[in-house]
Amino acid sequence: MNRPFRELSVAAALLLVLAALAVFAPSFYQPQPLLSLLTREAPTLLVAGGMALVIITRQIDISVGSQFAVCSVAAGLLATRMPPALALAASVGLGAALGAVNGLLVAGLKLPSIVVTLATMVTWREALRWQQQGAFVNLPDGLQWFGLGQLPGQWTLIAVALAVFVALGLATRHLAAGRHLYAVGSDAEAARLAGLRPERVTFGVFVFLGALTGLAALLNVVQSPQVDPKSGTGLELKAIAAVVVGGVAISGGRGRLGGVFAGLLLLACIAPALTHLHVEAYWEKAIQGAIILLAVVADGVRSRKSGGQP
Repeated sequence: MNRPFRELSVAAALLLVLAALAVFAPSFYQPQPLLSLLTREAPTLLVAGGMALVIITRQIDISVGSQFAVCSVAAGLLATRMPPALALAASVGLGAALGAVNGLLVAGLKLPSIVVTLATMVTWREALRWQQQGAFVNLPDGLQWFGLGQLPGQWTLIAVALAVFVALGLATRHLAAGRHLYAVGSDAEAARLAGLRPERVTFGVFVFLGALTGLAALLNVVQSPQVDPKSGTGLELKAIAAVVVGGVAISGGRGRLGGVFAGLLLLACIAPALTHLHVEAYWEKAIQGAIILLAVVADGVRSRKSGGQP
């Protein structure tokens, strides 16, 4: 099963879900609910894009949910003490710094990324819980100019997320830095012999994912008058699921961001579809799990047929 076929399969599944909703639940297509759905998923799209780059290099980061929460709370606290623009910029910088910690441990000390990011996930989350004690952060009124209730703001959020995501997709296909990611993910030693620095590439993608997570936190903060310190819970699983379902091989070195976009939309449509079709909500996770399992099995079958080659 090659990559274009996987991407087309995901797109076909998404169209099938949308067609079923058009027939059985036409109310799903009311403009405001659809726009709200896209606005809610805008931050996840950024994180999924960064996660795709990390997985292409044969790494993984399960700490992005905690990074998202830390950046959101930090941006909210800083916004009460300094101009909002500086506070929001600090969110991106803090995300990059948290990603750099993961990158140093993984690329510098050669530690397994799953272990490193599991540790940092717990560390950031528990540190935030200790600092906030579960208290929400009240944001200044001027920070909600992108708010969910404002139509131009919703379109702006969606446009920012799409612009960054499209830029990432073009960069991975047309820039040398993008090709380096695939080279390192396919065979790090061969990439080294070709003159690349796999450690530098690995460190860079973790920093970049952290920065994108900080930007995603920014897009989340400006939608609400308060910041929940538990925000970001489950974000890592949703981002990884979108990447895997979208055709990026969990073994690294293969996949494109176009499939990730379709995969995220497919997963995002499941919950609203179940609601409109009057199906019990607990089926959502079961259906998502089945979709992810099918995607992983498809990768395994393809790898066996190709003799384990990328």
